[in-house]
Amino acid sequence: MSSAVKVPRNFRLLEELEEGQKGGDGVTSWGLEDDDDMTLTKWTGMIVGPPRTPYENRIYSLRLVCGPRYPDEPLIVQFLTRIHMNGVNASNGVVDRRSVPTLARWQQSYTIKTVLQDLRRLMTLKENFKLTQPPEGSQY
Repeated sequence: MSSAVKVPRNFRLLEELEEGQKGGDGVTSWGLEDDDDMTLTKWTGMIVGPPRTPYENRIYSLRLVCGPRYPDEPLIVQFLTRIHMNGVNASNGVVDRRSVPTLARWQQSYTIKTVLQDLRRLMTLKENFKLTQPPEGSQY
């Protein structure tokens, strides 16, 4: 019988913060919305639109909320930059968990980085290519 060691929420989020402060992967980044947020709850994220897609050469800002049950439960994701994409509410930018594989089938090992990379991957799907994008820089 094996039992996995459960890392406390704040330790886990401090690790994610440290990784984000190192610059992410060049096409996604994340950090705390307020450096004084001792609960490590409210985050900002950024995704660079993938090349050869309607999102190319655009930078998308997101709000990420890691609730008190994170990482046992997925984070809440909302685009702040207007975007037309399947699974994103057109009126407020909130991402429907059911439409993003990492959120729909959440695992404790997933991270903020995992979710941002998955959203960027979804931007490359053909179903999103036919969607006309709002003016660059517009916000919700």
